[in-house]
Amino acid sequence: MIESPETQYARAADGAHIAYQVVGDGPVDLVFKSQDADHLEMAWEMPALAGVYERLASFSRLIRFDYRGSGLSDPLGLSEQPSIEQRAGDLLAVLDTIGSEQAALVANSTAGLAAIFFAASYPHRVASLVLDGCYARLARAPDYPWGVPLDVLSRAVDRTEKARVDAAGDSAHEIAGLRYVAPNAAQDAEFVAQWRRFSRNMSRPGNVRALSEMLVHGDVRPVLSAIQARTLVLYRKGDQWVGKPHAVYLADHIDGARLVELQGEDNLIFVGDSDADLDEIEEFLTGSRHAPVSDRVLTTVCFTDIVSSTEKAADLGDRKWSELLDAHDRAVRRQLERFRGREVNTAGDGFVTTFDGPGRAIECACAIRASVRAIGLDVRIGLHTGEVEVRGDDIAGMAVHIAARVAAVAGAGEVLVSGAVPPLVAGSGIDFTDRGEHELKGVPGTWRLFAVTE
Repeated sequence: MIESPETQYARAADGAHIAYQVVGDGPVDLVFKSQDADHLEMAWEMPALAGVYERLASFSRLIRFDYRGSGLSDPLGLSEQPSIEQRAGDLLAVLDTIGSEQAALVANSTAGLAAIFFAASYPHRVASLVLDGCYARLARAPDYPWGVPLDVLSRAVDRTEKARVDAAGDSAHEIAGLRYVAPNAAQDAEFVAQWRRFSRNMSRPGNVRALSEMLVHGDVRPVLSAIQARTLVLYRKGDQWVGKPHAVYLADHIDGARLVELQGEDNLIFVGDSDADLDEIEEFLTGSRHAPVSDRVLTTVCFTDIVSSTEKAADLGDRKWSELLDAHDRAVRRQLERFRGREVNTAGDGFVTTFDGPGRAIECACAIRASVRAIGLDVRIGLHTGEVEVRGDDIAGMAVHIAARVAAVAGAGEVLVSGAVPPLVAGSGIDFTDRGEHELKGVPGTWRLFAVTE
């Protein structure tokens, strides 16, 4: 995993300080922006964003920067109105400072406006242009009927400003905004918490309205015909924010542009199937695509969690609770060793483990339940068998999310499994009680769950 690189500063023509970072040593200079506003250092704390940076840096010299008025760059004056032209100047200052004569520009979502303007204004500095979920104009007009109605945009600007300055209402407003650009991520509480912290540091409250109005009312249609760089336009089929009509318009008005439709509903590149976007980008820029190195294996994933841990910690006090947690951890690890389970990591007050067989995983789960009861604790346990990606000592993939969601549904002292598990242990003597159909948060469809009979 790449650590956040050192932040440095370029000086724009008018003296403004523009923060930037460079990571990777590939043959392609690649400037990447997802959304116009950003925060160079805090973005690395969002795993989804960091994963995109790492993939891009694997085949390029990745260049990231904060436009003035956002992140670590100089703020805008209270009466200063940002412009797309000004943003092009900020990028030019960064490229000049690091000695990049020509770079590929990869823009996502609202970052497309400035990337388009820069490519048209400085054609000799742009080798390639990738526009992913971008638009030339967002607002509806008689000659742009698929745009967003002006009253909707006005409310969106109001909500964005309110989310930054109204502490009592920021949660609802920030989540409402996230639903536009990442409807699936808006259902994930952990992602929402990360997003709230990140977005609140993208720009200062005094700059929010000016920046938002520039992005929702900007119009770069007049310069599209001036773009000379080879261009790739990507969009996700189900994107309701900036979908197919915007992408088709861009591709039709940029000479020689290639248009590619991808699956998904989210506008942000780092939400949903990011690898599909990144595969297209890497192949377009380098001529080949190399997916991240990973091994996919079939395994049974088991999540455990202590029931009412907060209340118990408050009742016992820090010292006694710490001693009880240590006893819990020893008990779990004894059973993992006994049943040949592998500890992946600890999550909160529980464990994430894997097994090469579902029967042994269930037996271990029941043994864990019994052993922690002996020291006065109850656990809830969830299991699912499916294919996971093994990356070093960690695991990833939908199977991991399913197991976690199954554990969240389990009751106190219950070992709950997904419907994928019982058929795999038929004839083993393990009995189950049908718990019916459930919707698992963030997982498509409904899932039949079964409790292991004690």
